[in-house]
Amino acid sequence: MVIPTYNEADNLAWIVARLRQAQPGVDVLVVDDNSPDGTGGLADDLAAADPAISVVHRTEKAGLGAAYLHGFDVALRSGYDVIGEMDADGSHQPEQLGRLLEALQDADLVIGSRYVPGGSVVNWPLQRLLLSRGGNLYVRLLLGIRVKDATAGYRLFRRTTLEAIDLGSVRSTGYVFQTDLAYRTLGRGLRIAEVPIDFVERERGDSKMSGQVASESLRRITRWGLSERRAQLRRRWSRA
Repeated sequence: MVIPTYNEADNLAWIVARLRQAQPGVDVLVVDDNSPDGTGGLADDLAAADPAISVVHRTEKAGLGAAYLHGFDVALRSGYDVIGEMDADGSHQPEQLGRLLEALQDADLVIGSRYVPGGSVVNWPLQRLLLSRGGNLYVRLLLGIRVKDATAGYRLFRRTTLEAIDLGSVRSTGYVFQTDLAYRTLGRGLRIAEVPIDFVERERGDSKMSGQVASESLRRITRWGLSERRAQLRRRWSRA
């Protein structure tokens, strides 16, 4: 399970302990973007005490997608057949990871979804919830996909899925990264399953998501989505 971190010193040990207790067979890869609060050092301490935990230290904060791409590359080169992602702040419940693991038996990518029946969002202000739901509706309309929570970050990929979607060509580094990978998965004819999760707003530390960040993500999705639509039309005309 790849866990990216930036200034998560208050949360990292807590969430990793929960994950190791809930799923003792799951290894953990912390990808730290040179956190000034010492998160990287704390990760090293965890790794020294538990052989199932490893750490990648990056030199700068280059975006969520960039951290995940780095972690995925390390995990693929290490030979893992299932590679996951989750937040370090406690918003994704490790105790619900079993739902994703079970669903992966019949899917190529499993998304822990806030917006399928049984899913929920806890302690979000109404404005943020509406922005998230509206953003996902916009993604479905713009890209023509049926994924209810394309922006979600609690996921499991098969190795073969990450290999098929050509990670080397992914240029999105921010929050649009999640939508990009879901769209690429469907574009390769692969299967996505969504399972309900309870997304709980962090209790400690500062959220990396803001209205400004979310708005910028939607603008990037618009530019990227329109570009993809134009490419689809060109391909159709070339086959006509």
